[in-house]
Amino acid sequence: MLEFVNVSKSFWTGTQRKVILDKVSFQVELGKSLGVLAPNGTGKTTLINMMAGLEKPDDGEIIRSSKVSFPLGFMGGVVNRLSAFENSRFIAKLYGLDPDYVEAYCRWLCGLGEYFDQPLGTYSSGMRARFSFSLMLALDFDIYLIDEGMPGTTDVEFNKKAGAILEERLLTTTIIIVSHQAKTLEKFARSAAVLLDGHLHMFETLEEAKQLYDYETQG
Repeated sequence: MLEFVNVSKSFWTGTQRKVILDKVSFQVELGKSLGVLAPNGTGKTTLINMMAGLEKPDDGEIIRSSKVSFPLGFMGGVVNRLSAFENSRFIAKLYGLDPDYVEAYCRWLCGLGEYFDQPLGTYSSGMRARFSFSLMLALDFDIYLIDEGMPGTTDVEFNKKAGAILEERLLTTTIIIVSHQAKTLEKFARSAAVLLDGHLHMFETLEEAKQLYDYETQG
């Protein structure tokens, strides 16, 4: 389970304080994937980073009693001068997993060919995204975090293969995805929330969340 207890987060923009969360409490139980709708600029990426532990709250507590992934597209922890081969084995050891398995899985899913043995610093943004996504799936988390704003990949074959794996994982794992479009959430989550003005409004269904979101954003 992932739980936020009276969590607050804000930033000083130079002219005013931008509130991302204002004493927000909610929980995501395993097996109940969640979609979060939020207009651009309201803090979607900050929220996902807080779930992953990449950013700390100003106040409150974030409790992770399950294995929570890094956000899809996040490349922290990897070393640009090392190859995907070396990075996959290094990250596997950090998580206490079999380096041979993680390396082989990433190599198979990435489809990068000889580039898998080249430094990450030589990769295009699409190649880096493919490696990041492959690594996230190889590490087998309980909760996967997806931010629509993260770098994506335009490789059709990879998207099809990785997407099929992700859909299969939905049967046994939990996904939290944030987006400014309800359509993006439909494949991954039945329950949903709306992030507006520092408050997270939770709903049992995506349709209920869409009603509030459309009302607030479209007038």
